Amino acid sequence: MKFKKISVYFLIICLLVLNTSSIFAIEKIEQLKLDYAQKYRDNIPKEWGENVTGVRNRIDTDKKIIALTFDACGQGGLSNGYDKELIDFLVSEEIPATLFISSRWIDINKEILVDLSANPLFTIENHGFRHKPLSLNGNSAYGVKGTSSIEEVVEEIYLNTIKIEELTGRRPKYFRSGTTYYDDVAVMIANDLGQEVINYNVLGDAGATFRKEQIVKSAITATPGSIFLYHMNRPESQVYEGVKEAITILREKGYEFVKLEDFHDQLGPRTMEELRRDTIKDLLQDRINEFRLKKYKIFKNLLLKLKGVIDE
Repeated sequence: MKFKKISVYFLIICLLVLNTSSIFAIEKIEQLKLDYAQKYRDNIPKEWGENVTGVRNRIDTDKKIIALTFDACGQGGLSNGYDKELIDFLVSEEIPATLFISSRWIDINKEILVDLSANPLFTIENHGFRHKPLSLNGNSAYGVKGTSSIEEVVEEIYLNTIKIEELTGRRPKYFRSGTTYYDDVAVMIANDLGQEVINYNVLGDAGATFRKEQIVKSAITATPGSIFLYHMNRPESQVYEGVKEAITILREKGYEFVKLEDFHDQLGPRTMEELRRDTIKDLLQDRINEFRLKKYKIFKNLLLKLKGVIDE
């Protein structure tokens, strides 16, 4: 009987030790929800859509580069799939890409996620805990009801953040909501949680519904710095065939493929606040450069005078 009691106590201790990180995570998110509910309680959303203030949908550059992004949604049924042929093609061609993965897809494909995260061609980013539009008041997009409060916005972002970090060892830098719809305050909260909100300016496959020809036609509209939106969770679709042909054409046009994180500081469009801050920064740097130039000229003149004295 005594041994049985000891075994029970030992089991309880083991469970507590094993779940320490989970307990801390729960405590953290509950505190975050309280803090953000207080911080944003007076903020009323003024914008709703795919490209509201703060959403990044391109890389600001003149270079012929393209960022390919692939979503894995995990809404059940076919949406839980994995397009292995598509990913194997990217690997064989050494094409980097940014993968936005939802918590629901991870639950079905955990081992695949871990394998993908170990490949330096890919970075794993956040596609939401429940794959919902990001809203403070339950706005819907494509028939999908969005988050309905500040607390739900925090959960949608943060719960999948910690899941990805625990499985891959890397915290996501970027967030993309289910349906790619947001209100402007939800975007502010995402930024506050340390994640830039990423959308696209080339609709690559329309939720994996495009035929091969449509995928190719869409791809050739690319401009320097374009961000493409594709899906990697629908192997029965024509995404692989379309992407394969599109990449051949884009390479012939001189385009190279990049990961978003490698151009983090060039993600646009920039907000007015960022433009203002950068303008002040540039002006300050100009003043510093002018001051350095004046100091250099003064020092140079002193040296010349000193040389003249020595020569005499």
